[in-house]
Amino acid sequence: MEQTEEPGRMPLNAGATGYGSVAGPRLSASAGGSESAPLLIPEPEPEPFQQWQPLTKEELEVAAGGPGWRKARCSLMLMFWLAWLAMLAVAIAIVVMSPRPVETPLKWWQKSLFYRLQPDLLTEKHAGGSGGLDALCEQLPYLRALGIGALILEGLFDKKASPSNLNATGERFGALPQIQHLLAESNRADLKVVLEVCEVDLLGPQDVAGNEDNTSKLSATVQKYADTFPLRFWLEQGVAGFAICDTDAEYSGKTLLEWKGVFNEFSSEEKERIVVVKQTKDVLLPLKSFSQGNVPLVDVVMRSILPSSQHLLSAKEVAAAIETHLQTSVEDIWPSWTVGGKASIDLKELLLLLVMTLPGSPAVQYDEDLDQVQNVSLKVVSSHRDTNKSSDTHTDEEKKRSVAALFSTLSHSRAREEALLFGSFTFLPFNSSTYSSSSNSTLPSPSPPILAFLRSWGCVHFLILLNVGPEPGALEPTRAPSLPKAGVFVANTRMDRMGSTTLDTLELRPHEAIVIKLFEPGSYS
Repeated sequence: MEQTEEPGRMPLNAGATGYGSVAGPRLSASAGGSESAPLLIPEPEPEPFQQWQPLTKEELEVAAGGPGWRKARCSLMLMFWLAWLAMLAVAIAIVVMSPRPVETPLKWWQKSLFYRLQPDLLTEKHAGGSGGLDALCEQLPYLRALGIGALILEGLFDKKASPSNLNATGERFGALPQIQHLLAESNRADLKVVLEVCEVDLLGPQDVAGNEDNTSKLSATVQKYADTFPLRFWLEQGVAGFAICDTDAEYSGKTLLEWKGVFNEFSSEEKERIVVVKQTKDVLLPLKSFSQGNVPLVDVVMRSILPSSQHLLSAKEVAAAIETHLQTSVEDIWPSWTVGGKASIDLKELLLLLVMTLPGSPAVQYDEDLDQVQNVSLKVVSSHRDTNKSSDTHTDEEKKRSVAALFSTLSHSRAREEALLFGSFTFLPFNSSTYSSSSNSTLPSPSPPILAFLRSWGCVHFLILLNVGPEPGALEPTRAPSLPKAGVFVANTRMDRMGSTTLDTLELRPHEAIVIKLFEPGSYS
């Protein structure tokens, strides 16, 4: 009997072919498929670990953009090095083309410190001991230790002496062996000796009167001088040169030409013989017309800072003379400065400092404060005195020590500092100065202005300040705005200033001179 399906009823075997026959991707449609299917889906197994390896050249070229990137990198490196070399070349060109000081090789007489003395002064000081020349021989090592390089012996010959006997009987002090011994000892102490023959009749009597030609007569006199005056004799003894005055008959072109001809026979690079002319007139006779080529017939011209006077010059007169020489341009001939005139004892150290710092070769006059025997005797006397010695004796002893210390400091500073030796010179025209006064006084008395000048070499500057007046003074900061404001003391007249200072706080004492080495803040030049 067939079963009839009623409407709305699901057949019993519908699962085989009907709705229950839906099979999943992992389930089987069979009767046991639901039991064999896994309950959890397993995770995929990790891939095996591969060790890192650098890229090959081909892979690197592919990663870096190929061969074109290599060319670009080489071009960039080439441009970098070319730019660096170009900047280096520009820097070198700036250094080479920029103005800089050129060191001029100086000769021995341009670097030397001349010491003028007369042996009769030593004879008077050492009357109880040896003579003047013997006493001088004993002090030669001491003078060399002070920084002195050459001696100018003044008054060694009698004035108006005959030129033919200057080598044997014309000496004022001792016999010829003593002078030869002095020259030998000076050579041993590395000191040059220059003989002064001012006002000595080297040419002999001249008779140019009459109808004869004066020029031919002068030529005959010059020839006679060349034959009679023993230039060769003294040059063979080791004399470094001769000093004459501009008022002597030898101060002429023809005579000096004869001198140079003889000097060339005995000169060398280290031992060049020189001619020193002491200027006594206000204007020196020009010698350019007497020059032989580029070699001048006169090597050194000795000038005086102060004019000759029978009385002591006042502070204003001294300041005016100093300012006149500071504003005067130096000629081509190498100058040598000396004090010359008379000034008060208060300005003694100030003038010494000025002479030692001016361009040229300083020529210092003999000073008993620099006498070694005087200093030794002073120490011996002081050691045997009572402790209650007078203040004047103590002041004299301190003064002698300060003068010797000032001289030694200036000479050694000049020897090692290019700015003080051959540096440029710049006068600083300070129109006025501010002077301090006590509260009891009203206005300070009129005083000479503070004089100042610079000695410069490259970036090194030395400032020299001179207060000639009797009142203390201070520089106004606006006088030299371009100068460095800081500096260090090198020397002063009392030798009691040390360490650093600034120009806006510096005050000069009466009759004081100071040497300051300027530097920029933070620099160590």
